[in-house]
Amino acid sequence: MFLSAYHFDGDPTTLVPAYDRMQEGFPPDMFDLHACVVTGSGITVYDGCPSRADFERFAVSPEFRSGVAAAGLPQPRIQPLGEVHYAVAGKTVLR
Repeated sequence: MFLSAYHFDGDPTTLVPAYDRMQEGFPPDMFDLHACVVTGSGITVYDGCPSRADFERFAVSPEFRSGVAAAGLPQPRIQPLGEVHYAVAGKTVLR
């Protein structure tokens, strides 16, 4: 699994509802690893894709870009992070 960070800069009180609108367009079971974190400069979304190649396709896809725009989010600063070595979410362990 390849992890990346999508940094959306701006007022979190505006960005969080826009993020929620964007998420309404995706089924929850679509995500293997996904988290939205409120930061001092906006929000950062951590997202895991099955592979780096999948991430590279998704990050530039028209579907992603149009979903971001339709929700009212600014285009993010995208940071590829790397391969996930170990992750725990609740009682689920991902390796």
